Amino acid sequence: MKYAMLIFGDDREWSTLSPDDEQDVMKQIYEWYERWQPTGKIADGGAELQSRETAKTVRADGNGQPVITDGPYLELKEIIGGVVMLECDDIDEAGRIAATWPLTAGMSALEVRPVMSRE
Repeated sequence: MKYAMLIFGDDREWSTLSPDDEQDVMKQIYEWYERWQPTGKIADGGAELQSRETAKTVRADGNGQPVITDGPYLELKEIIGGVVMLECDDIDEAGRIAATWPLTAGMSALEVRPVMSRE
């Protein structure tokens, strides 16, 4: 079964890292992938998201019509900064794999969720 591993953190914290510290974090992440990809537990790789300032938000107005605005307007400390798709036997296994992710600067939490299948 597929599981989405959502990576939460504060992208403003990430942007304050020195180039050397950022390179160290990326090295830890690459090592994580090198550990799990050969096992078949990484389903579709992952995606690192750009900062919240690059976002567009779509919401319904009072008449149910879409309105597009710049950036997120929720005042959240933690936002989703990336996602990795896992292929696991159950959510407990997905949680154990997620627990090995390097939670470093700018990353404060992970959430693992089963991916819906409507077959």
